[in-house]
Amino acid sequence: MFFPRLRRHAKWMFLFLALVFGLGFVGFGVGAGGIGVGNIFEGASSSGVPSISDAEKRASENPRDPQAFRDLATAHQAEGNTDEAIEALENLVALRPKNVDALRELAGLYLAKTGEAQQEANTANVRAAYLAPGASVAQSIQLGGQPLDADAISSAVDAKLSGAVQAALAEAQQASARAVDTYRRVAVATPSDPNAQLELAQAATDSGDYATAITAYEAFLKIAPDDPTSVEVQRLLKQLRAQVPSTG
Repeated sequence: MFFPRLRRHAKWMFLFLALVFGLGFVGFGVGAGGIGVGNIFEGASSSGVPSISDAEKRASENPRDPQAFRDLATAHQAEGNTDEAIEALENLVALRPKNVDALRELAGLYLAKTGEAQQEANTANVRAAYLAPGASVAQSIQLGGQPLDADAISSAVDAKLSGAVQAALAEAQQASARAVDTYRRVAVATPSDPNAQLELAQAATDSGDYATAITAYEAFLKIAPDDPTSVEVQRLLKQLRAQVPSTG
């Protein structure tokens, strides 16, 4: 999207970007000495990031302590454990429902989970094309108006991988919807913050929830009509309204 992410105030984004770039270096083999996620967070404990075991123990012993879950979420993010970090932050915002920083961080993690699930779906699609090419080839050949039946092995592999694709896409859709819900909570908690409306609108657009995106963009224009991005917001609103049937 066109809005700069630097407008957010959540410090967790820098940690997340460090992880993303670190994984990119690993994937492309950059660095002859070998670099891994552990190198990125080397010395993390000395800079204040707790170990997962210590954070889990503290959270278990102090289930009403928001800081215990804050530390647990940080520890899991440092290890790339998105699901566990989400669970810790859900516990935190249950205790502090108006903690905007935690809500923004939680929404960002749901977006990260959406990306991870979409990548899993793409990988499964590639594997299906490689491991079960007979299934797609058979479907493309017509005999008597009907596609050919693929061999049993190709059909079984294709069915399994197709199931994996659908499961990953469903997980991505669910995570995306939760990101929208979380950004909605941010917007409710900060009704005069135009950034909150932009975050909600962007997440809703990506999720396909155009009605919510329209409402958020309209709210943004009411809060900050003279903002430099208002012209672009109006353009996006026009596009979104064209995709949502009029209710009269």
